[in-house]
Amino acid sequence: MASDRPRTFINAWRPPVPGIAEVFHAHFTDHTYPAHTHDTWDLMILDDGAVDFALDRHRHGAAGNISVLLLPPGIPHDGRTVTASGFRKRNLYLDASVLPQHLAGRAADTPILNDEQLRGRIDQLHTSLAHPGDGFEAESRLSFIREQLHFHLTALRPRAPGREASRLAAQLRELLDARTHTGLSLHEAAAILHAHPTHLIRCFKQTYGLPPHAYLTGKRIEHARRLLLDGHRPAEVATAVGLHDQAHLNRHFTRHVGTTPARYRTRPGSRTTTS
Repeated sequence: MASDRPRTFINAWRPPVPGIAEVFHAHFTDHTYPAHTHDTWDLMILDDGAVDFALDRHRHGAAGNISVLLLPPGIPHDGRTVTASGFRKRNLYLDASVLPQHLAGRAADTPILNDEQLRGRIDQLHTSLAHPGDGFEAESRLSFIREQLHFHLTALRPRAPGREASRLAAQLRELLDARTHTGLSLHEAAAILHAHPTHLIRCFKQTYGLPPHAYLTGKRIEHARRLLLDGHRPAEVATAVGLHDQAHLNRHFTRHVGTTPARYRTRPGSRTTTS
């Protein structure tokens, strides 16, 4: 007999704790994340199963409930399930007040941290975040986690200057960041930067690991997540982030996050399910 158990469980919210932009709990059995970037640090622990992911075009694998994954802001990554049972994970999206941007290159080379004490502290932080009255405890636990993350990152060798220094790609990225809502056409970007359109695409993908249109879509989905957690309706969010309509938002949001915008925002302790 086929099971009618939902295939995806998601719980997302923004806690009143400085430094934490979002808490995201999920169980995926068949979801594949496309290549995308975050404006924040993604601190993840696995509770069950295994995950395969590429970060800056280098593949990594993590399994079980031992490792801590730290994915830095601004660097493309994807993710996919490995086994039929999928994986259960808990994410914290941390802003620059917890970890500064200049440490991103170190984390890109070593995104998996084998630190049992750190993992235990992250687990305890998630427990306190599920209870709105435990904000002081959550801030205290985050302080120790920040200290350990800084210890790990500063011990790693700085990344040597490389493709991040591509001038043309960096200029296009600045344009896309400035025009996330209004957008711009490829030919307009090419005219502004005095470059052939196809050369511009090749340069951007070679430097950042994904084409410029995928980068722009990812930025818009990041903005949409913040607005949804602020309580805005999906129809309002679609136009606010520069997407054509709610159907357009639904399609890209589901592909990136694993659930629809309407199902995304939940309260701590509740659970969103999709079949």
